[in-house]
Amino acid sequence: MADSMTPKQIVAELDKYIVGQAAAKKAVAVAIRNRWRRQQLPAELRADVTPKNIILIGPTGVGKTEIARRLASLVGAPFIKVEATKFTEVGYVGRDVESIIRDLTEAAIGLVRQEMRVTVREKAQEKVTERLLDLLVPMPKNTPWEPEQEKEELERRQRTRDKMKAKLEAGELEDRVVELTVEQKATPVQIFSNLGMENMDVDLQGMFDKMMPKNTQPRQLPVKDARKVLLEQETESLIDRAAVVEQAVDRVENHGIVFLDEIDKVCAPGAGHGPDVSRQGVQRDLLPVVEGTTVNTKHGPVRTDHILFIAAGAFHVSKPADLMPELQGRFPIRVELTDLTKPDFLRVLTEPKHALPKQYAELLKTEGVDLEFTRDGLEALADIAFDVNRSNQNIGARRLHTVIEKVVEEVSFNGPDLADKRVVIDGKFVRDKLGPVVQREDLSKFIL
Repeated sequence: MADSMTPKQIVAELDKYIVGQAAAKKAVAVAIRNRWRRQQLPAELRADVTPKNIILIGPTGVGKTEIARRLASLVGAPFIKVEATKFTEVGYVGRDVESIIRDLTEAAIGLVRQEMRVTVREKAQEKVTERLLDLLVPMPKNTPWEPEQEKEELERRQRTRDKMKAKLEAGELEDRVVELTVEQKATPVQIFSNLGMENMDVDLQGMFDKMMPKNTQPRQLPVKDARKVLLEQETESLIDRAAVVEQAVDRVENHGIVFLDEIDKVCAPGAGHGPDVSRQGVQRDLLPVVEGTTVNTKHGPVRTDHILFIAAGAFHVSKPADLMPELQGRFPIRVELTDLTKPDFLRVLTEPKHALPKQYAELLKTEGVDLEFTRDGLEALADIAFDVNRSNQNIGARRLHTVIEKVVEEVSFNGPDLADKRVVIDGKFVRDKLGPVVQREDLSKFIL
């Protein structure tokens, strides 16, 4: 788990994918490290140490969501990203904020189950081999009465089984067809899903599954496909479901992380009248979940006291001070993400592990096209993206997607049929492709 990584190591990992924003990276790295530190404390003190929740403030496209997404891949702990705009006040049609914790618990169940699948995989593979041999060398229907004949029959069958096992392990029987029984999964029935009763419809679905008879049918499959089906069945049978739930709930309570995006959309200046009442209601409903409460899930009660909440918002119209004072107090750490400059755009194009130019080059390499971006070509892309952001709506680094897509559009379209499979994208190429577009953008400012 990334809990054991030092803050510098976490920042170094984030630096591979996100340019700049050192303050935000430092804040989340310290928060993650504090999870590990808390686990080293005596039990009595550990109960009183609560996480210091974070608000990331900054315009769109500067890395708020990307930091959370990359943190999710780093952290071997339950993680969920939700938009605050999904939720409405209790009594209105919409999702109940407690469903965040239910979804987080389901994510933890999946995480723990996946880890357990790895631990039982070897044993499951042994059982799959035995079951395949049973299908390839079935027991005779009529067994001899005499003990001597029965013993000979068993020995003969064991020899045949050993030969089959050797062939199976050598991969000589992959296309041999066997018949096995496969359970058909029923389509889940969604009930009350728009009324904030997500927990109820899951419980009812579980009840229906227990009441209804198992829908099974025989299937003829080659050994290579039957092995996958049997491995799934044997793995599931070896996993202790009670242990999965127990571990998952413990992880949610002690290591869970919720990334609450678009938090600025549920607060507004002077809220408290008209349609803004619903936004205040969402904040009131979020408050007990953030400050610590017990949420009932189908896997049992889950306490939220030690779950880390990371909120993010652009705060164009509103500001963090427009949040309810009680909710503000639950997010003591505030980090402002800086706007991207021209040098930042150039770094976004060159530094990340899977930067956009590298992605396009690898995509076109599948067609045999050698796509090369020169230094002045990358500088031209950065300049134009920055200028278009400044003259139009500022969408941050996402503007680079638009700009590069326009530049390589013709190459992508004609890629399979190009006679010259080497394409160099330099400054002149970029300006030739984007010049008319940039002029139109400039002109639009003066036309009503």
